[in-house]
Amino acid sequence: MAGKRTAIDYVIDGIIILIMLIVIFAVMYPLLNALAISFNHADDTARGGITIFPRVFAWEAYRNILTNPLIWNAYMITILRTSIGVVTALFCTGILAYGLAHSNLVGRKYYAIICLVPMYFTGGLIPTFLMIRSMGLFNNFLVYIIPSLIGLFNIILMRTFFQSLPESLEESAMLDGANYLTIFFKIIVPISTPIIATIALFVGVGHWNDWFVGNVYITSPELRPMQNVLLSVINEAQFAEQMAALAGQGGGAALAAAQGGHGGRTVNVRSITMATMFVTIAPVVVVYPFLQRFFIKGIMVGSIKG
Repeated sequence: MAGKRTAIDYVIDGIIILIMLIVIFAVMYPLLNALAISFNHADDTARGGITIFPRVFAWEAYRNILTNPLIWNAYMITILRTSIGVVTALFCTGILAYGLAHSNLVGRKYYAIICLVPMYFTGGLIPTFLMIRSMGLFNNFLVYIIPSLIGLFNIILMRTFFQSLPESLEESAMLDGANYLTIFFKIIVPISTPIIATIALFVGVGHWNDWFVGNVYITSPELRPMQNVLLSVINEAQFAEQMAALAGQGGGAALAAAQGGHGGRTVNVRSITMATMFVTIAPVVVVYPFLQRFFIKGIMVGSIKG
């Protein structure tokens, strides 16, 4: 039976609630402020003072982004890259982690060392670039998939999870005549949903947010992912704003031409930047709640047990 609560208990509860409200405000305010700016008229945004609500509502920032001729192709490239990358990475990571989880694997310690060393020492950008080019992956969609098939940190998490499973599962299946592949796909995979969802989230977010690969290894506009195209949209907006500012110094007619013939600007660099941010993070924000319970369980089991 719980003891009677004292005044000190209520004071402590109040302090904890106050701290949590401050943390929530500190996290949510920048997001709400960015969302308000993305939906606000550019001329009004220039006045400053936007908090969490747009003063003059305008869709033009999102319209400029979503009507860009390359944006939908970039979305398709990013979706394909993320989907294929997650499936192939889960397969390769799972197979390798399943083998390393067995204590009777010949040379298991050497394989573990081979996996650990690249986590601390890499070949560097120039050797990697030369290797990618020599493999014919430059300006190739497979450059998004092949180099990211294996994630060493993900292997360690998945191996630790597999080691926490009862050995009797595998032993009983072998007595029934099952081989390792059958055991992996029909027994291990169905009961490994938490760690699979965790790795899928890691890999998926990595593919979705990646900007470096498309910037270094891709020059064809048709193969550029969303992050790179949205960056070019922001750069175009910055250039247009600079030209509008220069035109404004030269006269009203030039300013109107630089602004597309309108009496005032409905978008600026800030609104384009904020709208770009929300267009980028929206799919991840939508998917994450469905994977959250698996993610928490998988990361705890994969990191503690073993």
